[in-house]
Amino acid sequence: MKKNNKKLKIIVYTLLIIYSICTLAPFLWSILTSFKTTAEIAAGGTILPESWSLKGYETVLASQLPTWVVNSLLVALLTTGINLIFNTMAGYALARIDFKGRHVLFSMLLALIMIPSQVTMIPLYIVVSKLGLVDTHWSIILTTMINIGYIFMMRQFFVNFPRDVEEAATMDGLSKIGTFFRIVLPNAKAAVATQAVFVFMGVWNEFMKPLLFISSPDKYMLTQGLNSLAKAYKTATQWDVIMAGALISIIPIFIIYIVLNKYFITSNDQTAGVK
Repeated sequence: MKKNNKKLKIIVYTLLIIYSICTLAPFLWSILTSFKTTAEIAAGGTILPESWSLKGYETVLASQLPTWVVNSLLVALLTTGINLIFNTMAGYALARIDFKGRHVLFSMLLALIMIPSQVTMIPLYIVVSKLGLVDTHWSIILTTMINIGYIFMMRQFFVNFPRDVEEAATMDGLSKIGTFFRIVLPNAKAAVATQAVFVFMGVWNEFMKPLLFISSPDKYMLTQGLNSLAKAYKTATQWDVIMAGALISIIPIFIIYIVLNKYFITSNDQTAGVK
């Protein structure tokens, strides 16, 4: 029995190692390609650069990329903050406040998750256009300020949250709002941090909405700017420039994930149950 378990572990670990290599290989290729010259990339050859070059990074930083990074960072941070407030409060209301039609409303929200986002693009553009927000960052912020998936996630967290804590706060004279902000929310750091990571990543990597709403180059989001940068070269694709821009674009996500990683792991168990 022990021999069979040992063989099974070896097989599982081997498969995991192979999967890890397959997953990391494209990322490693991107890093190495960003340090190659255009001529060397076109010629193929070895995986490692024959002559290490920073021309790709120099070209990217000489473009409007710093402006695009700032645009994306401001929009992503503001949108994440608004999402955290609205999604968390909505999830708490659906989990704790017993109002008429609560279950019907919750079922309707779950049904809306199944609607592809592409279906709502044209209606969103019409609304944004009538509000006069086309070619502004508010067009992205206001159309991404809530997310039903994270409302559901927060609702599941609060369903499993111990009621005794809230009842004790109520007996001490705290209102429902006071209990939420002073007692419940500080104890929901793990779920809120997890939500923050995913919302920020979603907005940071968003491409369709900026492409639909934003037209001025100085207002481009980073994904939109990198796309325009790739199209700027008519003769051949400058992979060194594209890879350099792509690697720079993942730095904020990498930093946020490292900072919030401990909360992200903790929340997996707390939000697992569905009731």
